[in-house]
Amino acid sequence: MTGEFFRLALIGVLGALLILAAITDLRARIISNRLNLAVALLAPVWWIACGLSFWPDMAVQLLVGVIVFALFAALFAVGMMGGGDVKLLGALALWFPWQATMTLIMLMALLGGVVTIATVVHHRMKKKPGQPEIPYGVAISIAALWMLGERYLNQFA
Repeated sequence: MTGEFFRLALIGVLGALLILAAITDLRARIISNRLNLAVALLAPVWWIACGLSFWPDMAVQLLVGVIVFALFAALFAVGMMGGGDVKLLGALALWFPWQATMTLIMLMALLGGVVTIATVVHHRMKKKPGQPEIPYGVAISIAALWMLGERYLNQFA
């Protein structure tokens, strides 16, 4: 198996996990810990496949993951995000360089607005009681899939 094929296979697995996360969050408003753990545990395999050095490259990736997790855990603590969403974001931050992680977060925020509006409209049209639960994992997954596909679909990337 060549290096490029292996990297593409890892991206394919991550893509499948992201689609699964979006579907389960949309249906049940939950992203399983097992799925988040799989995303996180595949990241070091990705680092090795990409030839990252232990120091400082892998250390920086870990730091970015911890920072993203901590920032969004604070949002979880005040009730603005779900725990599965926070864990998925932290796990995804392990996959992308810090610059791409910032782009991922910006895309997620924009797509999250669209998902929120669609969810609220659907909630009101169905006249459901209580506050709607926003499936933010959908926005996170779409943003990450966008980032994964960007280098293959954008000829100028």
